[in-house]
Amino acid sequence: MCCVLVGQMKTALLEIRDKFRPDRIIVECSGSAFPATLAFQIRELERETENDLKLDAIITVIDAENFAGYEDTSPTARMQASYTDMILINKSEHVSERALDILIDHLNTLNDLTPKIKCDGRNGVEPALLFGLDSKLFLEDDQTDVDHHDEVETATIYRGNPPIPQHGHAHEHDDSDCHCSHSTDSYASHPHAHPAESSGISTAEFIGEIILLNALSSLSKETIWRVKGFVITEKGHFILNWAFGRFDLTLFDDSEQNESEGVVKLTVMGERGEVRRTARKLAEALQAKLR
Repeated sequence: MCCVLVGQMKTALLEIRDKFRPDRIIVECSGSAFPATLAFQIRELERETENDLKLDAIITVIDAENFAGYEDTSPTARMQASYTDMILINKSEHVSERALDILIDHLNTLNDLTPKIKCDGRNGVEPALLFGLDSKLFLEDDQTDVDHHDEVETATIYRGNPPIPQHGHAHEHDDSDCHCSHSTDSYASHPHAHPAESSGISTAEFIGEIILLNALSSLSKETIWRVKGFVITEKGHFILNWAFGRFDLTLFDDSEQNESEGVVKLTVMGERGEVRRTARKLAEALQAKLR
């Protein structure tokens, strides 16, 4: 979540407590969020709930591969590294030992007192290291804050499902006159709706995986920092999470997903002044619209 949603967060935390009574609640902030705004809300809840809800720790994850470039243009990134109870260094396996040493030295100039732990690839770190820290940060409302909202620009890309005529074409003619290819790969150049035999979904109802991968590979990690949302490919419904040139497509249960809600629903985030231009090109590549 972003730190502008503090009001909803407070309500949500109380609802989670009352309905589920969990031992721990982990709030994942957006990469552009400064945690002070969220932490102050939790500190308020400490007083209002007599410590029934309590701020345990603020954890910052540093991208070893991209922090130097991102931090150069983002005061928020520097603030995140400065106001935290623990720093986790992620993606260290993708950089040299020399580059990692330089990064750690730089982090020490920003924050020399906070522990810094290198993640073990996708295995991360032992959860026990992250809990029970009893944070002393943001106990007072006069702590340093930063207005970061001018740093980050966002844009939304959307593509809905067009209506599909019974005979499976999105244009009117007799089937005898149609010379369209019945391969799903032809959708990129000739967007008529033919059934895809492998999935039972017509080409009008999904974005070809090759088209999607080519579009993502064209993004610049210098100006675009995150792309996340939902896509439907010929293989099913996926959650897309793209960050600084790397991405994951995670298949999820689509039993309750309403396909009429859209084939592509993505949020693009990055450097202000660059996002909408890049997002427009991405939308065109995905045959979607920029909102």
